[in-house]
Amino acid sequence: MAIGDLLEKYLVDTRPLHVPAYRRLWTGQAVSHIGMAVTVVAVGKQVYDLTHSSLWVGFLGLANLVPLVVFGLWGGAIADAVDRRKLLLVGSVIAWVSTLFILIQALLGLDNVYLLLAAVAVGATGFAISSPTRGAIIPRILPPELVPSANALQSLVYSMGAVVGPMVGGVALSVGGFASAYAIDAVLFGASLYAALRLPALPPQGEVTRPGARAVWEGLRFIAVTPVLLMSFVVDIIAMVFALPRALFPELAATEFGGSAIALGWLNSGMAIGSVAGALFSGWVGRVSRQGLALVTIIAVWGLSVALAGMMSSSLWLVVAFMAVGGAADVISSVWRQSILQLYAPDEMRGRMQGVFMVVVAGGPRLGDLRAGAAATAFGLTGAFIGGGLACALAVVLVGLAVPSFRNYRSGQRA
Repeated sequence: MAIGDLLEKYLVDTRPLHVPAYRRLWTGQAVSHIGMAVTVVAVGKQVYDLTHSSLWVGFLGLANLVPLVVFGLWGGAIADAVDRRKLLLVGSVIAWVSTLFILIQALLGLDNVYLLLAAVAVGATGFAISSPTRGAIIPRILPPELVPSANALQSLVYSMGAVVGPMVGGVALSVGGFASAYAIDAVLFGASLYAALRLPALPPQGEVTRPGARAVWEGLRFIAVTPVLLMSFVVDIIAMVFALPRALFPELAATEFGGSAIALGWLNSGMAIGSVAGALFSGWVGRVSRQGLALVTIIAVWGLSVALAGMMSSSLWLVVAFMAVGGAADVISSVWRQSILQLYAPDEMRGRMQGVFMVVVAGGPRLGDLRAGAAATAFGLTGAFIGGGLACALAVVLVGLAVPSFRNYRSGQRA
């Protein structure tokens, strides 16, 4: 097989970008996500400079998590009842106003940590509304066979933003301080707003349920009685809660690598590097039919990669290499899980499914951090690292293969 044919077969499938509406949506995210990552770095540093406390920096996670959970579920319910283009614009404007406020406080030198936390919470609210809405829009503007490829492209955006954004943020903070970093985010966010403005009208389809607690409950109940969807969430929770080793990296850097900040940076970048590579070489992902079985397999690979990283903890580069393998497995897992949600659920439920997906994606890693920290305290660093990865691989195989409808799920099936 010629090199060109191999590249076409295995490189990320760019066919969704031939659809103008999706191309604008993707480009807007690619640009604005870099700015978001810049702000994440800058806000964390500003809070620490104001308080000299890692606990206060940790409160930024709480300021993000609560709106993501509350408004993620509610925003998903609204996305099933209104024009999704208009709702995406509303969520995007809320997030942009938050960025502008953070920029203004830096320009005025207000130096108030409570204002920063409040602004971050407002931004998380906008993101919680727009993210599930955007996820529900994708299967409306693309044919079903291109949805997995579109999700791979979305993962590439997030992964590259996670790599490029912090680098840009570091340079901006060094050259121009906090205001310059926040200004970059405010300007780049315009690409996301433009993409939303150019979308066609996307009114609700099927039976419309009035958004509110009842609509949220109906969405959760639909997941509970639909094994394929329920298991797509369960296996993700297993992956993040059992195996995510992020909270172990500071101790690993301190005990094995002399407390080197560079080593800590590499440890935290390993997964993102693998995610970029996995998304770039994801051309084969959309051709996998038995996605339920494939999802179990790839999450088991993630768990084993984490365990191997723990076994090689005395070598920085081997840890980074195995975490990169895990990052690649994680991004492929995300593509299949998202595709199952978007294609298996009926359109009138897609917003709510995306809301729950975002809550799980936001909450799972934080529970994983708690698990890792507690396990390290009880069993030591190596035990927490290796044990978590092995437990993940074993649990996902036992649980995932125990549900026939999920095990036998094929791409394109409908509930």
